[in-house]
Amino acid sequence: MSKKRARDLGLPFPGIPGEFNALTDVPGVEIGFTTIIEGEGQVQIGKGPIRTGVTAILPRGKKEKMQPIWAGFYSLNGNGEMTGVHWVNDGGYFLSPICITNTHSVGIAHHATTKWMVNNYEKQFSTEHLWAMPVIAETYDGVLNDINGQHISEEHVLSAIDGAQPGPVAEGNVGGGTGMICYEFKGGTGTSSRVVTINGQQLHIGVLVQANFGIREWLTILGVPVGKHMSNEKLLEKEQGSIIVIIGTDIPMLPHQLKRVAKRAAIGIGRSGSPGGNSSGDIFLAFSTANEMDILQLSQEKLTMEFVNDEGFDPIYEAVCQALDESVVNALIAAESMTTVKPYGKIVHAINHEELLRVMREYNRV
Repeated sequence: MSKKRARDLGLPFPGIPGEFNALTDVPGVEIGFTTIIEGEGQVQIGKGPIRTGVTAILPRGKKEKMQPIWAGFYSLNGNGEMTGVHWVNDGGYFLSPICITNTHSVGIAHHATTKWMVNNYEKQFSTEHLWAMPVIAETYDGVLNDINGQHISEEHVLSAIDGAQPGPVAEGNVGGGTGMICYEFKGGTGTSSRVVTINGQQLHIGVLVQANFGIREWLTILGVPVGKHMSNEKLLEKEQGSIIVIIGTDIPMLPHQLKRVAKRAAIGIGRSGSPGGNSSGDIFLAFSTANEMDILQLSQEKLTMEFVNDEGFDPIYEAVCQALDESVVNALIAAESMTTVKPYGKIVHAINHEELLRVMREYNRV
């Protein structure tokens, strides 16, 4: 049975979602997960318990040739990592899958994704002097997972990439989001999408988050100060998490426009209450699957790209904020409670659906 989502509870998020209300509503995007949940008890470095994983996003699916994926990057608060973004800032594109995992597994994820690229695009790598610069991102799951045991392997990363597919996307305790905490409730992976009409054509904006940020008193849902009403069983004295936001679209954009879209993620996470805590890595990447062409090393000197007029971006920015806000809440609603390993024995509770709805009814939101 599929997990409930925000709209299943009757929460009236604005905007028109795509078919799956997910990042995979952007045509061609595929998403896969490896989820590892093993063991119970107090943490023993190298022995568990293990509650972690890998999320893989393939913007153009499993094509036979590498193609530029036009992109823009923005860091609201840089206490975290996303590899490959120096070139995104300078070159305006990347070529790899995107993988999201835990903080201490960035290296193995980078290594394995490079191997996948070399193997999957073997003909290009065999005949040309090409480089692999994967986009790998992380958030910290050490409260719920033996993060120092570095349990993610090359096989786990390759499994997430190879298992990526279109269609509905799992949420909550899956992939890189398995051991994450959001607003002191159990957090994790969440996604949502919006349909935007441009020149009479329906195009898509999709968002996926790895939500591991915020303290309870900040939590706001549809303008309701939920965290102030659901303040029992708090965990943290101060904010110490992060959020990775991936925004995808089939709207044709130039890299500088995608950077502007990525910046709007800051407003999107602000809708759920976060001011962007000092200890948080709030890191955002936006990409477009439009303007397909050969890798630039094999292209002619003069190229042509289609793009939307900057003056038409207000509905796009609004859709990004809407989908991002809903993605965070979807992560909270889908997540399941877990017991902490450091400190040992506390419970990170999933948000209680009935209690949430009671609060929302007090404010006439459902």
